[in-house]
Amino acid sequence: MPVPKGSTIDPARTRAAILEAATPVLYERGLDGIGVAELCTRIGVSKETLYRHFGTKDGLVRAMLEERSERVTRWLADAVAAAGPDPARRLTAVFEALQQWYDDPVFRGCAMLNAAAQHHVEAVRAITARHLDGYLELLTGIAELAGAADPQALGRQLLMLVEGATVMAAHHDAADAGEHARQAALTLLSAASHGG
Repeated sequence: MPVPKGSTIDPARTRAAILEAATPVLYERGLDGIGVAELCTRIGVSKETLYRHFGTKDGLVRAMLEERSERVTRWLADAVAAAGPDPARRLTAVFEALQQWYDDPVFRGCAMLNAAAQHHVEAVRAITARHLDGYLELLTGIAELAGAADPQALGRQLLMLVEGATVMAAHHDAADAGEHARQAALTLLSAASHGG
């Protein structure tokens, strides 16, 4: 990313720009689906610049996954908050937001799970685990708000529906994956909040 003449080099801004440009490429092609040379060509930076800011391609991958996890978790939390205090409405908001994502033509599944499947390394698995913990915290909060007898168990069941719907949307049929999961989730929520 050339710096206009007379500009000051801002390492944080350069790093953020590389991350922003690389994220869609890595998501579309997969972490192992593109080499460093082609990635650098696609995003318009030299290998030296990439390495200076991230150390290695794996460093870039870790930074991309961490940033994406934060962004997606915040996006879902915002959708839940906007739905108001009703637990069923909050849960519906989760699956409606996910369905919008599934319907996006660039949807390629969960970047965290894709990364964990492609990179069997502890650093990537740890990022994926933290990402899923964020989802679990959000869903367990909805279960607690609904008065579930065992909010932790319900949160885990809801997480399984979220991730199952995402896998189905990515690998089978995105058309109604979020809707089917939403219906199942609301059934679980209702049963758990009525002592069923």
